[in-house]
Amino acid sequence: MIRFGLCCMFRDEPIRFRRTTAAALGRHPPRTRLKLLADLIQNNAESLQQAIAYCAANGIGAFRINSQVLPLRTHPEVGYLMADLPGGAELVRQFKACGRLARRLKVRLSFHPDQFVLLHSPRADVVAASLRELEYQAEVAGWVGADVINIHGGGAYGDKEFALHRLTQAIRKLPRPVRKRLTLENDDRIYTPADLLPVCEATRTPFVYDVHHHRCLPDGQSVETVTRRALKTWNREPLFHLSSPLNGWKGPHPERHHDFINVHDFPACWRHLELTVDIEAKAKERAVIKLRKQMAGQRLNT
Repeated sequence: MIRFGLCCMFRDEPIRFRRTTAAALGRHPPRTRLKLLADLIQNNAESLQQAIAYCAANGIGAFRINSQVLPLRTHPEVGYLMADLPGGAELVRQFKACGRLARRLKVRLSFHPDQFVLLHSPRADVVAASLRELEYQAEVAGWVGADVINIHGGGAYGDKEFALHRLTQAIRKLPRPVRKRLTLENDDRIYTPADLLPVCEATRTPFVYDVHHHRCLPDGQSVETVTRRALKTWNREPLFHLSSPLNGWKGPHPERHHDFINVHDFPACWRHLELTVDIEAKAKERAVIKLRKQMAGQRLNT
């Protein structure tokens, strides 16, 4: 059975996750700043509960939580601990309640950190900031029961082979709460499945196969071959990504995402798998619901 996933936000539904900027927070004294953050996080916990309920009611089996669900949690100037916030313990309890709801409604939760998370950067400060971000997201993942924290390969830094070696070493040193949830995804500019699958196989890290990225940046392997190899890296339900190009495969910039998914872009070899497929499309919930109905209609007609 395919479990379709919605990524981070809604297009039409009045469910909104709030965020802020360091500059905006910096205009306030510390006590006011923490109250503003607590209010934002309260809203986000309530929105997450609504998102989980909406997904379950509309046949959407997974939801990707925005990395800023705790806004600026690891920022070097305005970062904070939950214990610093007024009502911080109650906020944690609300996120744990979201986790219980997700388990009861069978909605899978995941995280996809921002592009600045680079575990193998040659800069020590970037690696340290990346680790802080992953530890924060692992903490929230523990509250809500999310089993995936997915990152891209990152930069090649002029020597892809050595960068992959550094990435392998960095993964092996991760703290357990991060390590047990970490996954790697191929991208459309630098790292193909052929680059990352050996790292995943060597470190026992699940591989999130983005078939759109692979079609934009091919490596000589077929979709079927990568799918088989990717499935073997998972010790739980695999999670893959799907998109369609904004201007078609023969148009300019095929890496840009369409509002919806062309059903013909869904790989035939995925159709009978036990699999989560996150739908990366600009129409958000509308795109997921439309594709789910199209796939169901195809099954009825075969």
